Amino acid sequence: MASPILHVFDPITHWTSQDPDRIAIRFQDQSWTWQQLSERVRRNAAAQLALGLAAGDRVAFLDKNHPASLETTLGCAVAGTVNAVLNFRLAPSELTYVINDCRAELLILGAEFTEVVDSIRADLEYVRTIVVLGGEHDEYASWLDSAPSDVPARAADATDCFLQLYTSGTTGHPKGAMLTHRSVGAHSESASTAFGFERDSVNMVAMPLFHVGGTSWALAAMSQGAETILVRDVVPALVLKQITDQSVTHAFFVPAVIRFLLQIPGVGAQDLASLRCLGYGGSPMPEALLREAMNTFGVDFYQVYGMTEASGVFCVLPPADHRDPAHPERLHAAGQPVDGVEVRVVDPVTGDEVPDGTVGEFQIRGPQVMSGYWHRDADTTTCFEGEWFKTGDAGRRDADGYFYVEDRVKDVIISGGENVYPAEVERVISEYPDVAEVAVIGIPDDKWGESVRAVVVARSGSEIDTDKLLEFCAQHLAGYKRPRSIEIIPTLPRNATGKILKRDLRAPYWAGRSRAL
Repeated sequence: MASPILHVFDPITHWTSQDPDRIAIRFQDQSWTWQQLSERVRRNAAAQLALGLAAGDRVAFLDKNHPASLETTLGCAVAGTVNAVLNFRLAPSELTYVINDCRAELLILGAEFTEVVDSIRADLEYVRTIVVLGGEHDEYASWLDSAPSDVPARAADATDCFLQLYTSGTTGHPKGAMLTHRSVGAHSESASTAFGFERDSVNMVAMPLFHVGGTSWALAAMSQGAETILVRDVVPALVLKQITDQSVTHAFFVPAVIRFLLQIPGVGAQDLASLRCLGYGGSPMPEALLREAMNTFGVDFYQVYGMTEASGVFCVLPPADHRDPAHPERLHAAGQPVDGVEVRVVDPVTGDEVPDGTVGEFQIRGPQVMSGYWHRDADTTTCFEGEWFKTGDAGRRDADGYFYVEDRVKDVIISGGENVYPAEVERVISEYPDVAEVAVIGIPDDKWGESVRAVVVARSGSEIDTDKLLEFCAQHLAGYKRPRSIEIIPTLPRNATGKILKRDLRAPYWAGRSRAL
């Protein structure tokens, strides 16, 4: 589509009129044309409205990657409701919090997760209806069939939220980032330009749809009429086979998946000529791994730097910079801003812009930025400086306009593409009876980029059994958030004001590394 995207369902309408019988989505052994997708999305919207949902009401979706998630996201855009796509890796107590926080009245639930929801059903404060998706007792198909396929899309203001994705919060609880028609539409336009999405593209979506790297990546390609290949579970050998068998042109992976692909016997002999864009991001990419991948695959690599609050990517390092012998240092760069996004580097204390080469906090401005955090006005106010969003990442810009991420203003740990905020983990560990104090840090991990390490101080007169503490964490935290190691020390290092010096705790592990992420 050449014109700006004013409503995220507009591209579906456009491609349905242009190519009604062309494949829009493939999933496992099934496929849907643009006409079929359009009808299913409208039925989804109509079924929501038949339940009494009104504009602004929240729908929760809990399952691994499935076309119904995209149907629900787009269905919410048509109905005027909001899809909160849930992280299926969360522990039951974490799911309870998020479902209650978004005040979801309808929960579309993958059959694989019915047992988990049954265990927390009594604690869900707002859910009135649950529709089971898949399995022996599938309700989703009949739920769609019961609704008409001609419901008109509700007129939407550009600032209306239709997608709510949760990002872990420094306060210890996840926050719902409200993404709008304007923000996601702007991202679709900028990403399509940056990655070369076109009508004949075949886009693989392997990232979970609760990530912007999943849903926003999918919607960007769909906006250009591209075919979407949706991957439910990332099995490296099968992913590689899909790329070759289905002539995939675009794919995005976290570095851990690229490492797994490289470990497949005979991977270097695979014909990946169809790939025009292999994007990577979401966690640190070691230079040695990147160079091995570039030598093995021989395709165009794009580094992606983005975040939920920006509706997806806002900086890209294109292929030419990956293979520029005059500037090998650019392999460490996050790249340059995409169209429509401005990035500046400021002193996090004074808010003043700093000169090129000086480390400061990255702030971004542009239509891609979210409207705010759901029911968190104070957090929304804090993270904005006028129109500028404070990313919490620290880095520098060089004289050629390339941005380099050096560290974090906030202490987020990125492990295998998942954001882990220490406050969430610390909140759980601090409830363990024998723990007096705790600090959680990220340490280097060759497989996942970073792993979670808890540094704890025992209560006076107590001894901490680390195995039992790890078991306690397993009961209360999603797997990717759990500490992989625990260190017991007498006291935590602090500055003169009493703040824990996490930099001092991290320093021994990151010494000698070329980058701190």
